[in-house]
Amino acid sequence: MLLKLDHVRKTYPGGRPVLNDVSLTLEHGQTLALTGESGSGKSTLLHLAAALDEFDAGEITLNGIQLSNLNDAGRAALRRESLSLVFQQFNLIPSITVAQNLAIHARLADRHDPGWIDHLVRRLGLSDFLTRYPENLSGGQQQRVAIGRAMASKPALLLADEPTGNLDETASGVVLDLMLALVADTGTALLLVTHSLEIAARLDRRAHLVGGRIT
Repeated sequence: MLLKLDHVRKTYPGGRPVLNDVSLTLEHGQTLALTGESGSGKSTLLHLAAALDEFDAGEITLNGIQLSNLNDAGRAALRRESLSLVFQQFNLIPSITVAQNLAIHARLADRHDPGWIDHLVRRLGLSDFLTRYPENLSGGQQQRVAIGRAMASKPALLLADEPTGNLDETASGVVLDLMLALVADTGTALLLVTHSLEIAARLDRRAHLVGGRIT
């Protein structure tokens, strides 16, 4: 088992629960869509799985490592070594080129492979944009760079939070196709937050959050 959430609870300041006794598993190479209404706890769950935030009760285990046992440095190391993230807002570094954005995560993880980067560039259709800066790209192009950056380190787990939410229908379809193809090629597991039942239907499994609980 790659990722396991075991009776996880997370509350906001003031005691209001955002995740309430959530249990979830994800196997190596599996794809899982996490759906639910706005405010149901989807992004919070993703942030906890990414070790970006702390939970109040229960346990999260990633690649055999219990997150509750890690300090800040340990959580940062786990993110470098085991997972990558793709967000709705792209989160590219504006001051560096597309080529530099693509390579930065893999370099930080000490897994930079120029041959694999070249493959990603061709697969994602970015060959003509490597010397450009993010502001000179369309939204769909920026999201393709974000996916390439995330996959450059060949992570065990890819976490994606509404990755097509800012794109039109055509660009959304292209981005989703590319993401699913790349995780299939590499055996990377995917946990994808989406409000779209159409997108969710394309993944192996679906979990639905209602009021902080899996239904």
